[in-house]
Amino acid sequence: MQASFAKHFPVMLPEVLEKLAPHDGETYIDATFGNGGYTEAVLQAANCKVIAIDRDPTVLPRVQELQKIYGQRFEFRQGCFGDLNHLIVNAVNGFMFDIGVSSMQLDQAERGFSFSKQAPLDMRMSCSGQTAADIVNHMQEKDLADLIYKYGEERKSRQIAAKIVQYRATKPIETTTELANIIYSVIHRAPHAIDPATRTFQALRIAVNRELEELENGLNAALNLLQPKGRIVVVSFHSLEDRIIKTFFRDKSGNNAHASRYMPQNTLTADVVLTNVSKAILPSAEELALNPRSRSAKLRSAQKK
Repeated sequence: MQASFAKHFPVMLPEVLEKLAPHDGETYIDATFGNGGYTEAVLQAANCKVIAIDRDPTVLPRVQELQKIYGQRFEFRQGCFGDLNHLIVNAVNGFMFDIGVSSMQLDQAERGFSFSKQAPLDMRMSCSGQTAADIVNHMQEKDLADLIYKYGEERKSRQIAAKIVQYRATKPIETTTELANIIYSVIHRAPHAIDPATRTFQALRIAVNRELEELENGLNAALNLLQPKGRIVVVSFHSLEDRIIKTFFRDKSGNNAHASRYMPQNTLTADVVLTNVSKAILPSAEELALNPRSRSAKLRSAQKK
């Protein structure tokens, strides 16, 4: 399987470059390589080095393209950013994260990420391990309802789980469109409204790829690997991700509103390792017009003390 690279836009690229501020001689990690948009932009912005990481094997042709152009200034390491501590040895000057499914993966119908294209119900970013079909065909009804509610924030999770269990009693659920039609039997589609399948598909994708756990692991590892004054920039696409990022930055910068006022000051400041924490930055009107998929994006950044 080979990805197509022509029509994908790196989300909020100008803002990412501004916050990362690449300098000559420094080393940066693109923790979510995808189509390589951030990587190439950073390599063009400064005479620096980028080490890119991705668990998706279909990105390798794009990796080879950039290696031919940038030589030793560009390295690629296959793996998940949740394992950064094992993938990166030396301290670096900055990290970029673009969390969630990429446009490239959505556009590859056979990957099973999109409910708008008939395909096997897969959703694995790494192309290995448990699939979304495994979950919907074998998970207990209550656990499935809890998963859809927790990761999809879907209010009708129990009705959807019940319909899934009822359907799979007659035959296994094998395709994206089968699952979408089950969801539509619970929540009817309305013009100009978010597709009713969106939240359930998001929940399954997060579960299949352990996305929230990997995000927490990746943020902690990045902080450990950053040099002093190093920058970390994270683009996320839904509230569950953004909540983790916001909380992490808040806690590591000493802005934890829940900290006890009676704790000694040296205890309160002992874990303060981040500064210059930005508020959430949203895509510009120009970007929204060019790339509607960026509409839910939020960028947050911080600097190590």
